[in-house]
Amino acid sequence: MVTSPTRIGLAGIALTAFAPVVWGTTYVVTTELLPPGHPLFAALVRALPAGVIALAITRTLPRGTWWLKAATLGVLNIGVFLPLLFISAERLPGGVAATLAAAQPLLVAILAVTVLQQRVSAWTLAWGAAGGVGVGLVVIGPEAGFDAVGVLAGLGGAGAMALGVTLTKRWGRPAGVSPTAFAGWQLAAGGLLLLPVMLLFEGTPPAVDTSAALGYLWLGIPGGLIAYILWFRGVTTLPVTSVAVLTLLSPMVAALLGAVLLGQLLGPIQLLGFAVALAAIVAGQLAPKSSTTKPMKERIDR
Repeated sequence: MVTSPTRIGLAGIALTAFAPVVWGTTYVVTTELLPPGHPLFAALVRALPAGVIALAITRTLPRGTWWLKAATLGVLNIGVFLPLLFISAERLPGGVAATLAAAQPLLVAILAVTVLQQRVSAWTLAWGAAGGVGVGLVVIGPEAGFDAVGVLAGLGGAGAMALGVTLTKRWGRPAGVSPTAFAGWQLAAGGLLLLPVMLLFEGTPPAVDTSAALGYLWLGIPGGLIAYILWFRGVTTLPVTSVAVLTLLSPMVAALLGAVLLGQLLGPIQLLGFAVALAAIVAGQLAPKSSTTKPMKERIDR
């Protein structure tokens, strides 16, 4: 027996899903529109302007211990994850980068036990693994290349964001702080970390033509400001494993765009993978009635 999401839950899931759907466009935008060799600058453009805009709109700054918490979340969710994402997108052809990112639901499930002290059901683990396999079937073809740096970047990015999502769920959002301000703290913190790192390793920004400007604009506003506001809103209101499995949408969107825009055909194996990954996403929103995700201590007390 499983429980279905409520209408409010479905609306929250749909809004949260916007983020990984938009992030799925990162791969085609990076390879087709942006100048190569500047992953740190791409990450900076996605993060810092969006953070400044959010802070200007809300005029809300962290207080007390939230300065340290916001900085920690910003480093994990933005400052570490984004550059590793763009590095893996540049160095791994054939959607391999997206497949490595699909490990995040399983990592979050493991962290939910160790960090959140939640009981994670076999249902969650099984569908998390199935989703990763499904994504692999979709995006890894016979010509996929495996670059060591790209693989490490992909796995490191998935690990950083998994930990960031888990800590975001553990700490929640301060009372009276809007999702826009909460996202702005993290985007600004991550962007400020990236600025000196980008200048040190990449030097001056690249020349930006019209197509690159459009690409950076897309990454910064829909892919940065709007996506992260909705994402962190979902992380703080929905079950953490439910949110994590939504990240499978990102590589699926990347594969669809590859088929539509780049002529990368999807064969029977890829279509099977799509079906498995979609089933995992839906199943990830359904919780077995006999196994909730309440903290272990609370369950024992009862």
